[in-house]
Amino acid sequence: MRGRSAERAVEGRQPAVDLAQRLAGIDWSRPWFAPFAAKGVAMAAQVRQGRPVHAALDALATAQGLTNAAGLPLHFVPQQALPPGSAYEAHIHAYGQVPTRENLHDFFNGLIWLHFPQTKAMLNRLQAEAIAVEGVRPTRGPLRDAATLFDENAALFVTGAPRLEAALRGFRWRELFVDGRDAWHGHCTVVPFGHALLEKLVAPYKSITAHAWPMAMVPAHPRPATLDAPLADMLARAELRGRSSFAPLPVLGIPHWWPANADAGFYDDTAVFRPGRRGVPGSSGTGGTDAKVLDCGPRSRTDNRCSPGNGRGEESPDSTGQGGG
Repeated sequence: MRGRSAERAVEGRQPAVDLAQRLAGIDWSRPWFAPFAAKGVAMAAQVRQGRPVHAALDALATAQGLTNAAGLPLHFVPQQALPPGSAYEAHIHAYGQVPTRENLHDFFNGLIWLHFPQTKAMLNRLQAEAIAVEGVRPTRGPLRDAATLFDENAALFVTGAPRLEAALRGFRWRELFVDGRDAWHGHCTVVPFGHALLEKLVAPYKSITAHAWPMAMVPAHPRPATLDAPLADMLARAELRGRSSFAPLPVLGIPHWWPANADAGFYDDTAVFRPGRRGVPGSSGTGGTDAKVLDCGPRSRTDNRCSPGNGRGEESPDSTGQGGG
């Protein structure tokens, strides 16, 4: 895993025009981007015209009157505003400032703040409170691990049909995606949340897998605005415990999200649609997640394993879900 100094060197070879080109290549009509398209398109246009990412985000956050969990006005600031050695999440909670880099990862992070402000504030509060108690350690505890995975790679699995949630948790892919295909028209939907997940979906491929968070609701055209408050309340009451808090969801298997999955044979690929671990406690639920199936996108920025003073304060965990560093 690379430290912040190495990341800065890489970014130095990627001028702002590269970010503008990547933003220009985003197809906002894709189903995973559709919930965020209006603000995403407007913000991308500003960045492509030369406005810094943090400035474009800050104008929208101010217009929406966003605050952090402590009630402080939320502002997006340049990365350099984060003091050396400061923990990123603790800084946001203490000052209401979100340090932002000129890259696609932080562009999507800000976009999620604009659409899920209460949930993002709750995740930030949970992280900051844990840091206040435990400090920044070589390894995160289960709560911070789960909060980071949620922030980076969660997808909201919204359904009022318990059988569909059971199929998801039980790795019963054909039941969920083939036999239950018609149910996706009105009984089940998915809304991405993780900003690393959205970044990965700019150039989608079959094995991209989200950490699914089931929400037992009737999905009557769910939008971030209607999901934000219930989701923040769920997280306030939930006992987050690392990867066991989630179920794996290969997102391009979602009906109508990818043309190739109209063929039932698409789901025969066991390298992606794995059966999960058998004979392991919790294998019929989220605890049975086989980590090797997950391809959860770029690493985030809150990894405790990086040294203090690296410019971010912390870097992220292995958000690929595949272990290693």
